[in-house]
Amino acid sequence: MSSPHATTSAVRHALWVKSTHWLVTASFLILAFSGFIILMAHPRLYWGETGNNLTPALIELPISRNHQHAGWEKDVPFFSDANSPVSASRTYNIFNQNGWGRSLHFLAAWCLVAPGIVYFLAGLFGGHFWRRLCPKDDDFALGGFWRDVKNHLRLRVPPATGGPDYGLLQKCTYCAVVFLALPLAIITGLAMAPAISAAYPFLSAMWGGSQSARTIHFFVSVVLVLFLLVHVGMVARSGFKRQMRAMTLGK
Repeated sequence: MSSPHATTSAVRHALWVKSTHWLVTASFLILAFSGFIILMAHPRLYWGETGNNLTPALIELPISRNHQHAGWEKDVPFFSDANSPVSASRTYNIFNQNGWGRSLHFLAAWCLVAPGIVYFLAGLFGGHFWRRLCPKDDDFALGGFWRDVKNHLRLRVPPATGGPDYGLLQKCTYCAVVFLALPLAIITGLAMAPAISAAYPFLSAMWGGSQSARTIHFFVSVVLVLFLLVHVGMVARSGFKRQMRAMTLGK
């Protein structure tokens, strides 16, 4: 996103901000791709601890041929008694790229967490968050706030200054992403990992079960993808070349 202020700033993005920005961006794109592949293999969301093709879904997503297939053979009991478990084979060729999708997703997650920790610690102890991201009292002036809102809704984006001088909406959005959305995506992701949730069961229990964590993880991921799309759109509107130069090797 670009600043709603037209003033020119001599402040430029620090090197650690640039490097962590692009590492997190690359990791997030891989996470979005691999996460979609995983979701295509099982496009159903649940609430609680368990969920599978034979249990009711909270939400079903029509994103692959696995959606509402109803292709099951007749149930076959393993044993003759009434309480015997049953087996039912599928009658169609399912979409299943779960193996490499999960491996890539987990690898990309750690590639996001590592620079994310660097960014958080450097921003916290270096004063970056307080100076650049946290809204100040002056930012909450009613007239300026509504002007900022209307300018964004009308896509009136002033030229980029090439530095981190953000408006109120930008500061609130970046704080929500850095301090809320990304940590929530990471924690719910850990809650879905069997090895991690077995060692730390509270990670799953705090959401009401691993399937609840998966559903929350999905919606947070959608919010982050929407943020990325709006962010790129605002960068393009405010001067793509100058913004890219400021966030890469430019001064």
